Amino acid sequence: MSSPDSQTPAVNESNANDKPALKEREAKKRKLSGDESEMLASSSSNMSAFKEFKLIKVLREDDRHKLINLHGSLPLKKSDDDSGSGPVDSNSEESDAVVVLERKPFDPTSIEECIRQTKTKETLHNDIYSTFEIFSTPNKADMRATLIFPATEKHISKYSEHQPFIVNETPDLYRDVTLPCIEASKFSIQWVYNILDKTKEADRIVTEDSDPETGFVLIPDLKWDRQKMESLYLVAIVHKRGLRSLRDLTAEHLPLLKNVLQKGQAAIKEQFGVGSDKLRIYFHYQPSYYHLHIHFSHIRFDAPGTDVMRAHLLSDVIDNLSINPDFYKKKTLSYVVRDSDQLYEAYEDNGYFQ
Repeated sequence: MSSPDSQTPAVNESNANDKPALKEREAKKRKLSGDESEMLASSSSNMSAFKEFKLIKVLREDDRHKLINLHGSLPLKKSDDDSGSGPVDSNSEESDAVVVLERKPFDPTSIEECIRQTKTKETLHNDIYSTFEIFSTPNKADMRATLIFPATEKHISKYSEHQPFIVNETPDLYRDVTLPCIEASKFSIQWVYNILDKTKEADRIVTEDSDPETGFVLIPDLKWDRQKMESLYLVAIVHKRGLRSLRDLTAEHLPLLKNVLQKGQAAIKEQFGVGSDKLRIYFHYQPSYYHLHIHFSHIRFDAPGTDVMRAHLLSDVIDNLSINPDFYKKKTLSYVVRDSDQLYEAYEDNGYFQ
């Protein structure tokens, strides 16, 4: 692949007629170099974020969603001690880290430039068919990473691969097994309160209704880069505290749920041009953290947790509570737990699994 310099022909400086063209070409080269320098400078503070990462174990691989979860270690900086994530060995210069690596979706607006700048290695040629290994340009990010650091044993367990088991949770099982397990959990949701209080990620908020009873914050999920609309994924986090999940909802909360539905759809339509007929809006049960939140994802995006064992459409929840005010306090809810989850252990201790 040729560099900009290699595509600039030799010029006879004694030829006065060539001087304007030379100056124009040199100006373009300087502008290109300047743009590249600016891009590199803007990312220089982040380019070495994983330079000292030491891999301990691959926690999980997901070929379908093109992601891998890694357990490793990173040097502990003084500011990391105040993260509130958990205890850290003060005698150690390193601490556990969890890294989630995901392949980014293609960007159709730049795909021509991207593929022209790649390097290729042919792996098969048969008549009109060929396959290649592609080496991407270093100037275009093709992966994104989520870092949890310092990470606790709970974080490491959460992002590890575990065997799945189905639980058919009756109201009695919720009262006797699930709820005590949730209340005993030490998993911090301070990061949620940081978002609601706008001490963190305030610049990422798409819309907010500040009403303490029916209000919420709508924020992009970390799985979405805000570029490709077909991968759109946002989360509405309610302001009202004390609501953990579907089980806590009654007809009393219908104004809250309808407000999230209507204003969330309107904000996404206004800011991203995606209509309500393209949105999948749902709860997870069990949720990944116990502060009530609702997921908004594009119907074309194969978001994790949209299967029948976990997703409950917001519109269905509203209808069910309109029919029966205590619907979710009376219904048996089925979901998947994985071995080494606290909830799995609680059910195993109660003799649920045969």
